[in-house]
Amino acid sequence: MVTMRDVAQRAGVSAKTVSRVINNDRYVSADVRERVERAIDELRYVPNMLAVSFRTGRDAAIGVAVPGVADPFFASIIDAVEREASKRDVAVIVTSVGWEPSHERRSLEAVLKRQVAGMIICPVGRDMSYLRPWQERTPLVFVDREPGRLTADAVVQDDLGGGFDATRHLISHGHRSIAFFGDDTFTGMLRLKGWQQALDEAGLPHDHVHIGEHDVATLTAALQRVLAAPDPPSAVFSSNARFTIALVSALQRLRRRDIALVGFGDFPTAASLKPAITVIHQDGDAMGRFAADRLFARWDQPGRRMRRRTVLPVSLVTRTSCATPGERVRPGHGDGDGAKAAKSR
Repeated sequence: MVTMRDVAQRAGVSAKTVSRVINNDRYVSADVRERVERAIDELRYVPNMLAVSFRTGRDAAIGVAVPGVADPFFASIIDAVEREASKRDVAVIVTSVGWEPSHERRSLEAVLKRQVAGMIICPVGRDMSYLRPWQERTPLVFVDREPGRLTADAVVQDDLGGGFDATRHLISHGHRSIAFFGDDTFTGMLRLKGWQQALDEAGLPHDHVHIGEHDVATLTAALQRVLAAPDPPSAVFSSNARFTIALVSALQRLRRRDIALVGFGDFPTAASLKPAITVIHQDGDAMGRFAADRLFARWDQPGRRMRRRTVLPVSLVTRTSCATPGERVRPGHGDGDGAKAAKSR
């Protein structure tokens, strides 16, 4: 294991100077700081900010990092992890990294430097390779999305299958022109692919796509464009709850109650809206429990061979927003292939 003394020797300074750089002491010169930081990168040194690890008797704690703690899906993951951790008397440190990848590394390393015994992460950025030095000493499990450029445990949901089921459900209600609204995240692109596959299977076009911002003003303008097209959509598939909520407001602004809507991801007011929103349900509780179990398994049995990728099923919750004008819809849970068992790879 690389020590602070090794870094000091590589940089040609004292261990105390290395400590000052790590703690961002303002009295360190720019030249010395650059030499020390270069030595840290070259040696892949991971600073121990508490100078003590779990294995030497510190109180056990694990970290959980999600884009936003207020999001119901991520909140359910956190709640499940905390329940599983409490069974072992393990504390949970939660951090919200936001949706901007440039903030992610700083937020994650701030928790990892506390010498947590493991960490559960929902990645935002596409390149997680900077976590390799940490991974050598700290078990990492990724949720919702697989980490880019890093081999690690990941538990995700069936994004492609959910996009397929949502679109096929709209087709079953007679919709023949269905728009896609979403973002360019890895999960968003898988849901887009599922939408395309369902339309291809039915021999229908997939002309109307909006990938970009999800604020109400932007989506209102985007909806106006697609609804003015020669073959306007009668339905929209939304790739996540943030888009769905904004689309509801955009449709209200346009006074369009004739456009069906199905969203990926449930949210608290979805069932009480008029019409109530049909959604692809993600089981954040199951994802959180699985992630915690896998983290503790890595903790208990380091080196044990386990499958790296597990795909959890999603399910369709049918409400009234999927209907064509004048059609009556019977609400229900589970319509499609969402009941498939979890798959590991």
